[in-house]
Amino acid sequence: MSNCERNKKILLELVKQPDNSRCADCRAPDPDWGSYKLGVFVCLSCSGIHRNLSSKVKSIQLDFWEDNLVEFMRSTGNASAQAKYEKAVPPYYYRPQQNDYSVLKEQWIRAKYERLEFTGETKYPPLSYTTGFLEGMLWKKGKGNTQFLKRKFVLSEKEFTLTYYNKEDESKGPKAVISIKDLNVTFQPQKIGHPHGLQITYQVGNHTRNIYVYHESPEEIVTWYNAIRACRYAYLKTAYPTGSDKDLIPTITRNYLKEGFMEKTGPMQKEPYKKRWFILDSQSRKLFYFKDQLDAEELGVIFIGTESNGYSVKECVPKHPRGNKWNYGVAVETPDRQFVFMCEQEREQREWLDAIRKVQSRPMCPQDYTAEANLRYKR
Repeated sequence: MSNCERNKKILLELVKQPDNSRCADCRAPDPDWGSYKLGVFVCLSCSGIHRNLSSKVKSIQLDFWEDNLVEFMRSTGNASAQAKYEKAVPPYYYRPQQNDYSVLKEQWIRAKYERLEFTGETKYPPLSYTTGFLEGMLWKKGKGNTQFLKRKFVLSEKEFTLTYYNKEDESKGPKAVISIKDLNVTFQPQKIGHPHGLQITYQVGNHTRNIYVYHESPEEIVTWYNAIRACRYAYLKTAYPTGSDKDLIPTITRNYLKEGFMEKTGPMQKEPYKKRWFILDSQSRKLFYFKDQLDAEELGVIFIGTESNGYSVKECVPKHPRGNKWNYGVAVETPDRQFVFMCEQEREQREWLDAIRKVQSRPMCPQDYTAEANLRYKR
């Protein structure tokens, strides 16, 4: 057996070990690349980021590995590197997963291996997401137009607020002071049209409000994201002092279960169908709909309860298809009325049915019953 074949066999055996069987950075299964500078096994996507950082990478399957490099990979591996580079990751810091956007993966990799933020040996002042206070300028979309303008934002863990100003002159006061209590933030580069786009969602009375922002710097926008997560984590620890990190961390922020356009008719199902943008928030059990995908406020919201509480979802054919252009129906039954939506493609119909059923299958907690009552009686 040649050295090339022998070394490839050793690497393939190493990457099957439990600690090495997932990408060291995004946890994707079956990584087939290795960084022989760091001694970690990574997926194709993360290998490209490492290459851009001048971290030496090779394909396990396609490249030739010298004996000394194979020995280094054997003596290091993902677990050893994790113990060194992830020794002090704050509990609220978001660890990107396989399907996350590249800006999150890249900044996670840079924070670990380039800036050495999590080794526990950082000598420079605390990063902005560890101080409980952050202020800076973000590009924010106007409420009634598509123009983005620079606005000042201030995040305060002490006050549990995110404040922004319409003008740089603060003497006129803030445009909005947003409570951290119900705030959610999620990356939405495709929707916003910028690789560093964020959607910030919060409550104003009985309505949900969205604002859309971005920053030119990938490091800066990920810092804002994790700073908001840090503030949310501090709030949750105060609001639920007996809650464990295992319970609280998944609720700090969340991505929405399903988004997309559907056509919607009215309560009598005789009204013309109109195209609307829908967002299904699994955590709140709410299906929101908007006139367009970048609207600031929703047109309506539908609570998704369990079947035992009178909720169901099924395929349907519309009775009075006035104005509809799409053919794949979804009927959502609630205790008060039936909602009928139309999807453009059968695949989208299946995805919406599966997503709504996933929410329905989860038992309701006391907070869900309160949210349901507030929606039904418009409190």
